[in-house]
Amino acid sequence: MKAYIFPGQGAQFSGMGQPLYEKSSLAKSLFEQANDILGFNITATMFEGSAEDLKETNVTQPAIFLHSVILAKSLGEAFRPDMVAGHSLGEFSALVANGTLDFEDGLKLVSQRAQAMQKACDLTKGTMAAVLGLENEIVEETCAAIDGVVVAANYNCPGQLVISGSVDAIHVACEQLKEKGARRALVLPVGGAFHSPLMAPAKEQLAAAIENTMFNSPRCPIYQNVTATAVLNETEIKANLISQLTAPVKWTQSVQQMIEDGAHEFIEVGPGNVLQGLVKKINRGMDTKAATLEN
Repeated sequence: MKAYIFPGQGAQFSGMGQPLYEKSSLAKSLFEQANDILGFNITATMFEGSAEDLKETNVTQPAIFLHSVILAKSLGEAFRPDMVAGHSLGEFSALVANGTLDFEDGLKLVSQRAQAMQKACDLTKGTMAAVLGLENEIVEETCAAIDGVVVAANYNCPGQLVISGSVDAIHVACEQLKEKGARRALVLPVGGAFHSPLMAPAKEQLAAAIENTMFNSPRCPIYQNVTATAVLNETEIKANLISQLTAPVKWTQSVQQMIEDGAHEFIEVGPGNVLQGLVKKINRGMDTKAATLEN
């Protein structure tokens, strides 16, 4: 069975999506449509912007979404997923790819999510850190004992867990985790404490946007970050998308469940190859590749 997986924030790079724009007339028309929907020329930033330009949350999230979704649509008949999953933001790409959301609604939701998250970041200064080489339980227990907001945010693969919270609490956690044997505890260059309670202010805005959006029956199951299980019910999908803002991304658990449910090939759709690497670290026996117009 084929599992198609969609990357999240951090996968962006200057020039992303340009070869797709030049190769496919469908891709070109969708990129142009995206500029109209968003009300600014996102393609110019994607194709010619600097790394700094692409770091802005209100640009990053729609840019990664567009690269992923337009690539999936450009594959035409070759795109036949048995199951899909996305890492954080990538969950929205996956939902367009499996027919739950249409292109325009998906893009509008991603844009509203990015704006809501940016507002939450502006309210409270937060950050994230990657912790390598420790058991999940040790990281979780250490975070729970610290005074301040710091939680496990991304279960990326065994031995790689990202924590999220207030700046001071993250620095304290990093010191303590190094003392407990972490190979690395490295503060990441991100603009906020994603997937932590500090994102709570963004929930209301996103919930309202989701409730006003048409969700269709998915063509295949999506393995959502919050539950790490196959979901086919639109009401459940909506609730999980809202919870996702403050809940951890259970990527390791999602991939393990997809394998248990029959996935043997993982195809990454969008910029970068981070997810292929994570799948290999979760289960070395899996076939992984990037989706291209050629394959």
